[in-house]
Amino acid sequence: MTAGGAPHRTGLVDVAAEASEIVAELVAHPGGRSSPSVYETGRLVSLAPRLAGHARRVRFLLAAQRPDGGWGLPDDGYALVPTLSATEALLSVLVPLHAGPGSVAGVPEVPPGVPRAELLKAVDEALRLVSERLLPAFGTQAPGGGAGVPDMPAIEHITPYLVELINRRLAALRVRPPSGLESWQEAEPLRPPAGMAGELLPMIRELLDRSAPVPVKLLHALEVAGGSAVAARSVRPEPSGTVGASPAATAAWLGDGGSGGGSGLGRANAAVRGSARRYLEATVARFGGPVPVAAPITEFERGWVLSWLARAGVPVTVPAWLLEEMSASLGSSGTGGGSGLPPDADSSSGILYALSLLGRPHPPDLLWNYETPTHMCTWQGENGRSITTNAHVLEAFGHYAESTRRGGPRHDATLAKVAGWLCDQQDVDGAWRDRWHASPYYATACVTPALTRFGGAAAGGGTARAVERAVRWVLDTQQPDGSWGRWDGTPEETAYALHVLLLGPPLAPEARPAVARGAGFLRSAIAAQKIGLSAPVMVKDNNLPLWHDKDTYYPITIVRAATLAALHLAQISPAFT
Repeated sequence: MTAGGAPHRTGLVDVAAEASEIVAELVAHPGGRSSPSVYETGRLVSLAPRLAGHARRVRFLLAAQRPDGGWGLPDDGYALVPTLSATEALLSVLVPLHAGPGSVAGVPEVPPGVPRAELLKAVDEALRLVSERLLPAFGTQAPGGGAGVPDMPAIEHITPYLVELINRRLAALRVRPPSGLESWQEAEPLRPPAGMAGELLPMIRELLDRSAPVPVKLLHALEVAGGSAVAARSVRPEPSGTVGASPAATAAWLGDGGSGGGSGLGRANAAVRGSARRYLEATVARFGGPVPVAAPITEFERGWVLSWLARAGVPVTVPAWLLEEMSASLGSSGTGGGSGLPPDADSSSGILYALSLLGRPHPPDLLWNYETPTHMCTWQGENGRSITTNAHVLEAFGHYAESTRRGGPRHDATLAKVAGWLCDQQDVDGAWRDRWHASPYYATACVTPALTRFGGAAAGGGTARAVERAVRWVLDTQQPDGSWGRWDGTPEETAYALHVLLLGPPLAPEARPAVARGAGFLRSAIAAQKIGLSAPVMVKDNNLPLWHDKDTYYPITIVRAATLAALHLAQISPAFT
């Protein structure tokens, strides 16, 4: 199946050849490709020290530490979860725990090749940051999108879980502090931020202890249940071996240091334990130790990659069997991002839109499972709301109706409802911001093309006004080197800005220099480093991990597709005529 026309060249980039490579990546890596996660890697250091790659995981955490002692993006809100995870993980290498929830028996040993002095220095700096600045900074804030705290999945459970574990390590320090950490022997217990006291953690653990099921969406963060997660009878790994598409959750369920020899009343049978262990070993093998925050992300990646390319008209040939697998993934409630994740409106919309763009339209009616009185939720019971989920729903319904002419009154009502809601959510500066990405350029690049093509006259003509404001915001925020970015300019965010300019209303003559400068920045970035084909992405690189999960991450193939699509649009735009 082919979308687009003849191949084009954009500077140093052969668009058709790059598109073929991207599709080949989808085929060669069906589980998806994303950067290693500080949070998730830290959990494996603590939960599974006997799993292959332990020393490399410790070295990864040491290398990723910021000069101020923390981890994560250059914002304290984004530093909270990765810093707590890395701090507890490095403490686990130095400080043994007595038996208890989430602990690993035995005296820890500094792994070979890890300098003890460097490890002690990293822990001291991290504890100082956490106790003196990081946690106190959020003492009056609310979780889940409150001021200064990003709206990250399960942050209200993960934060108190990590504080609890660090406090247990600090308590152990009072008994027998390692040489070099004596100054922390009398440290006071850390206090979690207001609104993150962990009231639900005992309830989750109690449910698991009596073999009662927990909400499916909590499986992705099963590690917060501590010792109650080990071989929990009400939790069954997927056939692939994963629990909740999460290495940390799988390691927590497997227990016993990740060796698969869990004990207790909830002991799983050997075959299931072996499957979970093989999943962890395969996930670890990707980077030789560090792990991503979610694996697999099959449907999520396929939907985003192919819709980015096809929407921009990039010449792309997709194997028929791949399209058939995408269609088959859509059950009565749609699909999740990958095996182990529950169905959601966002992943489902991405698959539906990609299929429709590639000539395999599938009715989007299943998305009505996620309808609320005002908008579409990502899943029922969602805490918060997602701008980009609704933009993707708008595209799924809009393109299906446009390509098949099989819409109807309810389809039309859904389009009007979602478009009107999106217009109402625009920020005063003209951008949109969303819970699934740290950068407003991503959300604005999702909404602007959707409203431009499928928004109609939502909100009494509000669509055109909203789009115009978004375009003006993008033009006003370009950096001197031609890039765009929330912090520093990045190739990813620059690609999103170009999507706004080139998939919105007709390009105004005064906007053409901005497009040319942005495309030049992207061409230079690709010439220096082929996007998505580099070593594990770190914050120190120019590819920030901006996507939201338990930690921020960088979906390599998805961003590569978005970048290629932006270059293709720029090359065929009036800016280059």
